Amino acid sequence: MRLRRNGLAAVIVLILLGSLPWGRFAGSLRASPPDASANRSAPGVISTFTKAYALVEKNFATPVDADQAIYDGALPGVTRSLDPHTNFLDPKEYALWNEDQKGHYSGVGMEVSPRHNQTVVHAPFPGSPAYRAGIRPGDIIVSVDGKSTDRLTTNEVVDLLKGDRGSSVKIGVRREGVAEPMSFNLVREDIIRPSVQPAFWLKPGVAYLKILSFGDYTMREMNDTLKRLGEDRVQGLVLDLRGNPGGLLTQAVDVADHFLRKGQVVVSQRGRSSPEKVYTADHGNRGRDYPIVVLVDRGSASAAEIVSGALQDHDRAWVLGETTFGKGLVQTVFPLPDRTALALTTAHFYTPSGRLIQRDYSRLSFYDYYTHEDGLTRNADDVKMTDSGRTVYGGGGITPDEKYKAPPIDTLQADLYRDGIFAFTRSYFAQHGPRLPDGWMPDNAFLEQLHDYLLEHGYHFTEAQFTQDHDWIRRYLAREVYLWAFNVDASSQVFDQTDPEVAEAVRSLPQATTLLQNARRVVVERMTRE
Repeated sequence: MRLRRNGLAAVIVLILLGSLPWGRFAGSLRASPPDASANRSAPGVISTFTKAYALVEKNFATPVDADQAIYDGALPGVTRSLDPHTNFLDPKEYALWNEDQKGHYSGVGMEVSPRHNQTVVHAPFPGSPAYRAGIRPGDIIVSVDGKSTDRLTTNEVVDLLKGDRGSSVKIGVRREGVAEPMSFNLVREDIIRPSVQPAFWLKPGVAYLKILSFGDYTMREMNDTLKRLGEDRVQGLVLDLRGNPGGLLTQAVDVADHFLRKGQVVVSQRGRSSPEKVYTADHGNRGRDYPIVVLVDRGSASAAEIVSGALQDHDRAWVLGETTFGKGLVQTVFPLPDRTALALTTAHFYTPSGRLIQRDYSRLSFYDYYTHEDGLTRNADDVKMTDSGRTVYGGGGITPDEKYKAPPIDTLQADLYRDGIFAFTRSYFAQHGPRLPDGWMPDNAFLEQLHDYLLEHGYHFTEAQFTQDHDWIRRYLAREVYLWAFNVDASSQVFDQTDPEVAEAVRSLPQATTLLQNARRVVVERMTRE
């Protein structure tokens, strides 16, 4: 939620999972033993720090870099001692945070990833300068503006690719099947990556909608894609929030508002220095009461948990998947001098029934907190009821109404996921060119080509393994091929259409319908008693 600006004290309230470097979170939370330090005043402690720093600056064996000492040392140290989500943002991190919230940046428009100590194009974004110029998945970036990428990390290559809108950049790539390096001269543009994928029909009347994050324009993007699809024809919706790390509070409230009845509570927040604030649905669903199944996993956090928790508490949706991350802290971002900022925890979020979303971190290292496994997180002392009287628990994220966990991948799947499918697809399109008919899916003959390629290139598996993994291989192979033959959006859609968990969500729509009916009956009974 954006608040009014008041000079340099402008603040931005958001929900932020923690997309900053992992080093920021290393260490453990420890309760200090009671001693005289508990009575020290803040001015006294600050005075001690100032004197200590002056001594360091004057007497240290080598010159002291003030930026490094304060921005990389002292301030991160202070924030690490508070909770896993309070952070000092240096200029680069603050710029990245602003970029994430706005959903756009200036560059050439492609997703890259590290592979075998090289920076490889995963996919150019549709319509971007890279896409229009003909850069393709699998291209290895060997130079940027004449500078070799041999000793650069992928993040360093990304920094070189970004720049002011309208500026030029020369990119050298190596492509399989082409003997000499290729050169592309591109002009940087504003690159907009939507936070909502285009909605589509899973079958007549049943729509699929995936929200990747909650940025400045999420609600507008959701409205636009549902309007293009034809929301008035929706008889059931699969709302996918898996892997959604969160974002802006206002956007989470607006998304939940779209599915709830006018006046229903979405979320509330309470903090030591801030009064309780309750957010309600201002507009409501305008009579659109189609059943909803929400997909979540342990990567669904903060804003995603606000939406799924609100729909669950009001019996508006059936929640399917894994227990969510459990991040229910309000972060207020305070801009500071030198283009830095402080992301400070100022309150906690509570679902409409009053359950706390935040998972306990008091006895965990920050590493364990961020890499937690789904399981023993709910608080037996925080028991609440949904509108129709179902029991729900707080203090550990949002527990799904029905659990779904994909089976662990086997050794063949791991090899294919890591490199095998990518290497085969790169080789295939080097020989055949990026042309396939619409609606293409890998048939048995295509799978045999993959099978033979893997054997020729030293992959080890049995025929029984390959046969057993046919469905998995077909799905992941289709996703990779669609990146090359079509684009990243088409790849995401074919992958979601063939997802077994999405199919399970469609089968769960009757449970969502039952929830709606029970909630309506309870409301009528309460009104009658009153």
